[in-house]
Amino acid sequence: MYPEKLELLINGQWRQGSEGKTEPLINPATEEVLAEVPHASTADIDEALQASADGYKVWRATSPLKRQAIMEQAARLMEERIDDIAKTLTLEMGKPFGEAKVEIGFVIDVARWYGEEGKRAYGRIVPARIPGVRQMVVKEPVGPACAFVAWNFPGTNVIRKVAGALGAGCSMIIKPSEETPGTAVAIARCFQDAGLPPGVLNVVFGVPDDVSRQVLGSWIPRKVSFTGSIPVGKHLTKLSAETLKRCTMELGGHAPVIVFDDADVEKALNTVAGFKFRNAGQVCISPTRFYVQDKTYKSFVEGFTERAKAVKVGNGMEDGIEMGPLIADRRLDVMDRFVTDAKDHGANITTGGERIGNQGYFYAPTVMSDVPDDAMIMTEEPFGPLAPITPFNSFDEVVERANSLPFGLASYVFTSDGGKAAKIEDALEVGLVGVNHPFVAMPETPFGGVNESGYGSEGGIEGLDAFMRTKFITEVGV
Repeated sequence: MYPEKLELLINGQWRQGSEGKTEPLINPATEEVLAEVPHASTADIDEALQASADGYKVWRATSPLKRQAIMEQAARLMEERIDDIAKTLTLEMGKPFGEAKVEIGFVIDVARWYGEEGKRAYGRIVPARIPGVRQMVVKEPVGPACAFVAWNFPGTNVIRKVAGALGAGCSMIIKPSEETPGTAVAIARCFQDAGLPPGVLNVVFGVPDDVSRQVLGSWIPRKVSFTGSIPVGKHLTKLSAETLKRCTMELGGHAPVIVFDDADVEKALNTVAGFKFRNAGQVCISPTRFYVQDKTYKSFVEGFTERAKAVKVGNGMEDGIEMGPLIADRRLDVMDRFVTDAKDHGANITTGGERIGNQGYFYAPTVMSDVPDDAMIMTEEPFGPLAPITPFNSFDEVVERANSLPFGLASYVFTSDGGKAAKIEDALEVGLVGVNHPFVAMPETPFGGVNESGYGSEGGIEGLDAFMRTKFITEVGV
């Protein structure tokens, strides 16, 4: 049974849309309808916008210590409710229940970290050139904020926006994905039950472009944060330009994995194979282009294929499942197009390459070898359980190939040579580099890309600063 009641949150009140419009929420593992997602009307969104303006005045005037206490209480409520929230996440998104619990654990950590860090939004004193003058630089919240997030991490994508804004003293109106609404609702309930003042957090759903145009067309939000695709990110940036909103754009990637001959191949395989199929590959930092040096290439392909064949795919609520379904039927067709194109370009499918069963949106973990650089999967983000592997010869060659795309989010390198590691860390044009391990996202570290993967950071002090503005004060004779 689906644990969450789907409602809008506007000005501290949980309710349905005023016009009664809804859309079905589908379980991607069974294709059953779990619930109906309420759509906010134009009037509802106007009310949410005004509520965020009013809530901002209250929240900004609340001391950082009090804000942290409320955020800590919300984190404790999430801990108490973690099983129900994780179940909601698995049912609506598909990932295995254990994986969902890990995600909600990360959500809790982020809420705590931003609550604490909000108490340390320090300014500074700048020595003056003129006697008797005092010069101060202070940080203050940027104002009401808004956010739009993708479906692939229903908890993580939401909390990075919400906790960053709340920690900085901003209010927030957020539109989570209509394909994974319940996780966001459950998180918001924890904040409301923890004592968050009305209007500080507002949650709406609806037709995405209609909602974004209305919210971004308003002068009330002064900041927008988005996690999603590159085309949508560009669209939202253009809409935000009309009112000069500050933007954080966390967009798509196409992460190269570079395995040098001197790497511990077994360690690399054990590390990266599991990470590739996490969340069925529906991860913006998922390893997606595997470049393996010549001497190691054959054993790497064989080892990766063995591990892919062993992945247990199924309903995420069942015991022992390691990979769930894709989010929707449309993604199955996309996977087939990538596979067909790779074959047409001469690639070998060493395992997978097809849909599993006829109920649910399951696709087999797929490994491709000898994939040429002009195959679609080497130039476009697959966002699925597909692993294309290709050989390389020299350092300079692989750097050029890894940097050949406009994306620049994450990258992974495996080598036992410290000098080589330092050299390639410098050379890769990305926002995140993992050397000999894949953990590039923590609450306390900046997360974000470069080039067409977006700009700005979430996480770390950079993520808090994204919701703050700088004011310079100079005074004399006071």
